[in-house]
Amino acid sequence: MRLSPILGTALLLLPVLAALPLITARSESVAVRIDPPAVDAPVGESLETAVVAGGCFWGVQAVYQHTKGVMNAVSGYAGGTAADANYESVSYRHTGHAEAVRVTFDPRVVSYGTILQIFFSVAHDPTQLNRQGPDAGTQYRSEIFPQTDAQRRVAKAYIAQLDAAHVFAKPIVTRTDTDKAAFYPAEDYHQDYAVNNPMQPYIAIHDRPKVEHLKTMFPDFYRASPVTVAAAKAAGH
Repeated sequence: MRLSPILGTALLLLPVLAALPLITARSESVAVRIDPPAVDAPVGESLETAVVAGGCFWGVQAVYQHTKGVMNAVSGYAGGTAADANYESVSYRHTGHAEAVRVTFDPRVVSYGTILQIFFSVAHDPTQLNRQGPDAGTQYRSEIFPQTDAQRRVAKAYIAQLDAAHVFAKPIVTRTDTDKAAFYPAEDYHQDYAVNNPMQPYIAIHDRPKVEHLKTMFPDFYRASPVTVAAAKAAGH
């Protein structure tokens, strides 16, 4: 469950959080500088999708909404069944679902490898097992749900590359082995949550720093105006 500290305290902490250095051993709000993947997916001519899970979907969605080349980023559930793909079931029962984000992107602008580089670098901590920051439970696990065999090869090769380079203080625990995982969009009130609630304490403390790190570490892929789910739907994505 998400913690909700006192708003005044959260606002006082924001300058401190924004000034946190980039380090290898990090908390959820500190980014890690990593090399791009040595192996990337082929660049196609049509839009592609990636599905990743890395803790609360609010922050992961926000990061990709600010990423150039992303046409839509939808919060949802993956790893379980349609019958229990709802927030109450995922939060309080062992459904097999992870809170996930489906990213629709143009590979001619941002590659699948770069999507994963952002995922490992600024979107979450891939060394935390079944938790992220204050959130604990298997629904907050780190997992990549490959949509193609090529994506699976890239994900596995990249994890091996990062582990071999010892860029993190602990081994990466990100899973990549869930086959044919369907994605189920979350309830409407979860969509664009960070964009619509920037001063909510959880967002201010745990998620806004991720977007700031995206801006700092990936300036070529950062866009100031996020693409929202509503705007993406209007554009047909």
